[in-house]
Amino acid sequence: METPLLVSACLLGLPCRYDGGSCPASVLQRLAAQGRAIPICPEVAGGLPAPRPPAEIRGGDGGDVLDRRARVVREDGTDVSEAFIAGARAALHLARRCGATRAVLKAHSPSCGVGLIYDGTFSGRLTGGDGVTAALLRREGIAVATEEDWQGDESSASSA
Repeated sequence: METPLLVSACLLGLPCRYDGGSCPASVLQRLAAQGRAIPICPEVAGGLPAPRPPAEIRGGDGGDVLDRRARVVREDGTDVSEAFIAGARAALHLARRCGATRAVLKAHSPSCGVGLIYDGTFSGRLTGGDGVTAALLRREGIAVATEEDWQGDESSASSA
């Protein structure tokens, strides 16, 4: 049996995005239908509702949030870092429990972004870095990619 793939739940059509919507990717939905994709929404797993106010990382990226050098905040300044860290830990626990060694995550998200995330100004600008969940999974040796980069094989996910 093929190793399962951890996938952002919104990419599988589940309405868990901050705006209460989803952004389904048909190739990933097919994998889920075959039992090869394991859905996770780290933000919901961390205790946040859907919908919820948007949040962005200020002062660094997801690795910095994990190391307590940056924060995940809503536009009004409310710090939601602990929920994001709890969700990242839940995603890691699920990956380990299911034997997933790679993940396809939602691009630009403060949880799931890989390589590019929103810059913390709520202006739509991107900056380099990973989201909190992507950073934790990568640290723990799980290869990560976004739906934009994933090619359907292990070579498109990055663990570096």
